[in-house]
Amino acid sequence: MVWASCLFLHLPGQAQTAAAYPAKSIRLVVPFTPGGSSDILARAIGQKLNEAWGQPVVIDNVPGAGGAIGADKVAKAPADGYTLLMGHIGTLAVNPTLFPNLPYDPIKSFAPVAWVARVPNVLVVHPGVPAKNVKELVALAKSKPGQMNYGSGGNGSAANLATEYFKLQTGTSLLHIPYRGTAPAITDLVGGQTQLLFTGAPAVISQIKNGQLRALAVSSPKRMDALPDLPTVAESGYPGFEADQWYGVVAPAGTPTDVITKLNTQINLALNSPELKNRLNAEGAIATPDTPANFGKLIAKEIARWKPVISGGRVRAD
Repeated sequence: MVWASCLFLHLPGQAQTAAAYPAKSIRLVVPFTPGGSSDILARAIGQKLNEAWGQPVVIDNVPGAGGAIGADKVAKAPADGYTLLMGHIGTLAVNPTLFPNLPYDPIKSFAPVAWVARVPNVLVVHPGVPAKNVKELVALAKSKPGQMNYGSGGNGSAANLATEYFKLQTGTSLLHIPYRGTAPAITDLVGGQTQLLFTGAPAVISQIKNGQLRALAVSSPKRMDALPDLPTVAESGYPGFEADQWYGVVAPAGTPTDVITKLNTQINLALNSPELKNRLNAEGAIATPDTPANFGKLIAKEIARWKPVISGGRVRAD
């Protein structure tokens, strides 16, 4: 019996049980620059975990290569629950097709922890663009093919993919200007250096409300509560159009199941709280508490879904 107990204590990943977890600070890696939707959601979740457990949740922004650099760091971190990734449609579903030599496998390298939120993309333009709706924007773009430009958080980013999908559905030609993160792309759009952007609502909702940007449509199947007067792309003449972003927490593969269960339970409690639900809703995000298994199924389904869009749009990594 003593021998069995010692063996258990030395099994990889089992040194820290859920009963004692967390006994120190947790690092939540955001694989993008501060200011984007991933960063906003990570800080909201980190704050709630800190309040519940009394341990700091350090947000670590590690941008680069469409989120691949930060994701790879987490994939190679100790599987003890103290290093987590705020995963995203790009890092977990797009990168496998975008990067032929991706250093991590989104299915094999990570353990799904919690699906955090679904975030509709919003199509926004600089106020100087003479288009008040999607129909007018498409007509304008077709009148000057390849002359209108759009920004994104980088080649292969969710904004890049959503706009390429939009181009395929509308038959338009737009010039892509990739940035190193969502925040600088928004800054240049507000400044008039670019003309349009398709990105997560939380990152641009304040600029929409203060008039710095004009919103034309939302990518989700239904209108957003935060912007109820904004039509969907589908109801603007392109039925079936859907290009939402989604976010969720993953841990290195091999993280103890009891630790993952404890994280999932606490994150779901946070997402179900009226305070966080209302906060996310106000910023244009929809809380999606669910099981680790269902989040894993979503990742696998989305990898298959976006592969033809990447190939058809000839999207290339930086």
